[in-house]
Amino acid sequence: MKHISALTLTIVVASSHWPVASEKHDAVYAGGTIATFNTEGERVGGRIDTSDPDRLVFVAAEHRLADTPLRVDYAEIHHVEFGQHARRRVAAAIGAATLIGPIGLFVLRSKHRAHFLTVVYRDERGANQVVVLELGKSVVRDTLAVIEARSGVAIEYQDEEARRWRK
Repeated sequence: MKHISALTLTIVVASSHWPVASEKHDAVYAGGTIATFNTEGERVGGRIDTSDPDRLVFVAAEHRLADTPLRVDYAEIHHVEFGQHARRRVAAAIGAATLIGPIGLFVLRSKHRAHFLTVVYRDERGANQVVVLELGKSVVRDTLAVIEARSGVAIEYQDEEARRWRK
C-alpha cells in the first residue's frame, strides 16, 4: 500500500509541473503574441517544420489548431534568442526515495533541461510579433542552424551553456 501511494504522489507531483517540452522530436508553443495559440495560458504541443525555404512553420498537434499553422517568414525575422532552463528532478527524487529509500535521493543530481527559442519578427501587417518555442532535444541544432542560415540573423545565446548547441 505504501508503494502505491508513493507512486500516486509521484505522478500527481510530476504532472502538476509545467508540461515537459516535448518529446525529443517535437516542439511546444510556450508563449508569445499569437492570439490563436494563446489558449487560456496553456502550452500548445506540435512540431517544427523547416522544409519550406521561405518560412519557419509550427504545426500544432491539437486538432482545432492544426488547420492554422504558425508561419514565420525568414525575411521578416529581426531577432532570435536561444536559452535553456535547467531544473532538478525533485518529483522523481521524492518518488524514488519513497519507493527505494534514501538512495533514491541521488536522482536529485540529475537535471532536466528545457530549450527555449525566441523569435521576433514582423507579420504580414507590419506589426512586431514574438514567438517562444520550447524545442525537443533532437531538433535544437538543426532548427538553430536553419533559422540562422535562412534569416541571416545571428542567434543571440543567453549563456555559455546555451552556446554549446551551436553547430
